[in-house]
Amino acid sequence: MAKLTPLQKRAVRKARHGTGLDMNLVSLIDVFTILIFFLLSNSSEVEILPSSKSVRLPESTAEQSPKDTLVVVVSAEDIVVDGRTVAKVADVMAARDDLIAPLKDMLTVQQQTRQVVRSQNAEEGQAITIMGDKDIPYQLLRKVMFSCARAGYADVRFAVRQKVST
Repeated sequence: MAKLTPLQKRAVRKARHGTGLDMNLVSLIDVFTILIFFLLSNSSEVEILPSSKSVRLPESTAEQSPKDTLVVVVSAEDIVVDGRTVAKVADVMAARDDLIAPLKDMLTVQQQTRQVVRSQNAEEGQAITIMGDKDIPYQLLRKVMFSCARAGYADVRFAVRQKVST
């Protein structure tokens, strides 16, 4: 008999004992099924608006959940669209004109870049959510709404915090 190398000896021993490794896939399938149900149930019900520590939302008893729209954040200092500061509130309040030109320009660009997948969702592309601090003056809010309307957003919504009923 020819002399075997250590690698060949190991291969012979493995073939002689021939025990294969059996995997029990039932438990893995159970884990993945639970994971899929968890992800599906949590992904559709919660709508998260961008949070800002400088904005305190007014409270409301509204039960309607928010829809995925473009969000304009109006704090006491800044007006922010899509994470970018568009204008300073002090400059907007000092201006006599109701139109906030940088806001209108940014919203026009945003509307042009948002792609409508279905023709049924074309109206959703014209919806915008204003997330304004509860202490901002009405004059500022009116200027923001006017600028949104001039940019082509017909459906203006307001973000509120749901009032806890006791």
